[in-house]
Formats: sequence, C-alpha cells, structure tokens
Amino acid sequence: MYGIQLIWHGHACFEIRADFNVLIDPFFRGNPGAKLLPQDVEPDFILVTHGHYDHLGDTIEIAQRTGCRVIVVHELANYLKSQNVMAEGMNIGGKMKINGMSVVMTDANHSSSISHSGSKLYGGRAAGFILQVNGCSIYHAGDTGLFGDMRLIGDIYKPDVALLPIGGRYTMDPEDAARAVNLIRPGIVIPMHYNTFDVISQNPVDFMHNVMDLCDTEVLIMSTEDVLEL
Repeated sequence: MYGIQLIWHGHACFEIRADFNVLIDPFFRGNPGAKLLPQDVEPDFILVTHGHYDHLGDTIEIAQRTGCRVIVVHELANYLKSQNVMAEGMNIGGKMKINGMSVVMTDANHSSSISHSGSKLYGGRAAGFILQVNGCSIYHAGDTGLFGDMRLIGDIYKPDVALLPIGGRYTMDPEDAARAVNLIRPGIVIPMHYNTFDVISQNPVDFMHNVMDLCDTEVLIMSTEDVLEL
C-alpha cells in the first residue's frame, strides 16, 4: 500500500491525497458529473494539462482563494501569473520535485487555447503528467489521441495507475484507448473524459472489454467521488 487516495471528480478532474493534496484539471462549475464546487476543495497543488475550459476549469478561483501552486506548461503559467495565480511553468519532458513528489510533463496529442475576455489566447502545448508519490507512479494522460511513444511512457515510468480519456471526437475512443493500455501496460487503468457531454458519450464497459482482449491490465470504472485506496 502506498498510503494514497485517488478520487475522481468527473470528466478529467482527479484528486490525489497523500501527505498533501493535488488536484488535476479542476473542472467543477459546468461539469454535470461534479458533486463539489470550487470552494469545497483545498489543494496544496494544482496541475493543469492544457488551457481548454473543461480542464483549466476553476483553477484561477481555487488558486486565488487557497494560494496553492499551479504547475502547467510555460505559456499557460505566464497567463495564470497575469491573473495573480502562483504558477510555475515547465515543458514536455521536464521534471520537477515538489514536497517529495516527482512531476514529469509528458506529451499529449491535442490542442490548447485559453478563453479570456471573449478571445482565444495561445495556451502552449497540451500535456500529460507522470506523478510519483510515495513510490506509486500515476499517469494522467490529459486529452490525447493515441501515439506510439506511450510505449516509452510505460517502459520508463511503469505506471501503477493510468488515467486515460475514452470519449472520442476530441480524444481517443474506447478502441484506441485500449490500444494505449496495451502500449503502457499499467497495473490499473481508469477511463475518464466521457459522458460529460453528449458528443463524448461512451459506454466504459466497451473499453473494459477492449482492454481484456489485448492485455491483463485491470480496468476500474469509477463513479464520481469514488475513492481508490492505493
């Protein structure tokens, strides 16, 4: 056991509770699956995979209220600093150590932009994250299509848990996400980024069956506010 709790808040938003709390892609307002509001969470750190509204979400409100640090790609960090947020930038392949947690920014095949005052601003590269906490390796893929270097992510970082989008249209669908699992070979995979909106409606059981046809990774289908003890 790693002494970690992993909680799904719907869509791509996860919370990791260890000796500190980490929020990833904190999208609460406007997320029909979320049961909490931004004022209900108290993170020590926020990680954001890219600038789209359903991932940047409520980061600014939460960070301004709590004073927590926000880890994002360089261009998004510069934008958040202009909004009085304590943001730290990094980039693809970069590594950081935070309170004993290792953070690696991985590639993601996706776009990124920031909605601001009716305009779209350049958001830098979309990304994923490898978090190594208490000896546990967790891969949050962000929004991404399937790409071959996922095998390298699996070989190098050996994720115990992978969080993969399956919604299709804007990311991998259940078939491509299962192919990603076969490349990464995590101990557990949790599907995310589906059924939030009609356009990404999917049955996660289809994903589970697709994975079972390819490898022996355990598929865990979570409900909002489920807690996985690691």
